Amino acid sequence: MSPSCPSAPLARQIQPSPKLLPGLLLLLWLPASPARRGPQLLGGAHLHGTPRCYSAEELPLGQAPPHLLARAAKWEQTLPVALVASLEAEGRRRRHDRPPAGTQCPVLRPEEVLEADIHQRSISPWRYRVDTDESRYPQKLAFAQCLCRGCISAKTGRETAALNSVPLQQTLLVLRRRPCSRDAAGPPTPGAFSFHTEFIRVPVGCTCVLPRSAQ
Repeated sequence: MSPSCPSAPLARQIQPSPKLLPGLLLLLWLPASPARRGPQLLGGAHLHGTPRCYSAEELPLGQAPPHLLARAAKWEQTLPVALVASLEAEGRRRRHDRPPAGTQCPVLRPEEVLEADIHQRSISPWRYRVDTDESRYPQKLAFAQCLCRGCISAKTGRETAALNSVPLQQTLLVLRRRPCSRDAAGPPTPGAFSFHTEFIRVPVGCTCVLPRSAQ
């Protein structure tokens, strides 16, 4: 018998199972992942995760540095950002043509909404408003606002309490501007800001759900 024969069964025993390989590779990748991705997210961060404090001279018109905005999420592809321009244009037209639509729960008449958008044809209808926050980038986002507490009956076209309207929310990565001090131990420096990434929840629509308790 060859001397290498007894070791063959042992080699087969310690050989990792194909099912374990993905997990082992993930464990090897995880420790390095935050270190690679963190600085790219903050853009101007110093070592140890401390965001850079930009002076007023470095921030023209108080706007975020272009390199930070360039590395942020592709906001223009998200619904809350893409809707802002059309909502503002519609708001200008309404001021000239007719008063703005109310925020009360509407009566659904199929013959009137056949050509309408989804948020008007829904049995949990909603409207959009432009939310503005000067310390956030993007500064303007379209927020959905449910028009009914209940939902509209498909039979009567009127609101019913058999169901509840609730907002559908999307998580969005934004850039937040905060006052900072150029002197670490001093008060905030006038016109100086640091920038932090932050996840916020944005309402993008409404849907109908069963009530949590009997009516």
